[in-house]
Amino acid sequence: MNRIAIGLLALAVIGGGAYLLTRTPAPTPTAPVADATPAPAPARKVEPAPTPAADSGRAAEAPPRKAAPPKTPSPAPVAEAPALLAALTIESDIPGASVFINREYAGTTPLRLNRLQPGSRQIKLTADGFEGVERSVDLALGDNAVSMRFKEVRLNKRMGVTHKHAMGSCEGTLVATLDGLAYETPNKGDAFNLSWDTVESIAVDYLDKNLKVKQKGGKNWNFTDKAAANADALFVFQRDVDAARKKLASGYAAVR
Repeated sequence: MNRIAIGLLALAVIGGGAYLLTRTPAPTPTAPVADATPAPAPARKVEPAPTPAADSGRAAEAPPRKAAPPKTPSPAPVAEAPALLAALTIESDIPGASVFINREYAGTTPLRLNRLQPGSRQIKLTADGFEGVERSVDLALGDNAVSMRFKEVRLNKRMGVTHKHAMGSCEGTLVATLDGLAYETPNKGDAFNLSWDTVESIAVDYLDKNLKVKQKGGKNWNFTDKAAANADALFVFQRDVDAARKKLASGYAAVR
């Protein structure tokens, strides 16, 4: 037994020495080498947006969207009532005559004007070689027509006068128409009515403020304008009478 124990002890000693001879020594630790590149700065922490506090432990809810007001349907278009206007057509026996309405130039004949306001208008026509003609018209709603003639003649003049007698005087009205000359007076002995073919002359003496009427182969009459200090009205009366008689003799149409 002692031999066996001694043998085992010897084997253990031999094995332990062999282990010590064959074991690799542990490496000696070395200090770490510093990295030349600087480490990046830590990123800034982004704080989350604060969340509204929950009401009674519940998460905050977004406010409800406001409902759009209901659309009101557009009313159907209402047909406009026709305008209460007038139209005017103007014709004349001289084509191209200038037309003036209330002294404003409106065009030349034949002329039609639309969309006029109803009411009174003063119309005057002018043409080269003719005296102007005028007329007052009242425009009614709708269509209106006016025919004006240069080659026609009208005459209806009336004037208050005083008839001078050889002894005294009387008052009355001197009337001139296309048919002749008349003197209307309560004094029946002085009144007369003469056709133009029996009138020799009618003339005004402006300085004497007198209008003299002479009958062919008959009497003479002298008239004055008692209401005026001059003979202007007598002159106008005689001028209009002479113009009308001249037109009548030239073949103008008589309008009575």
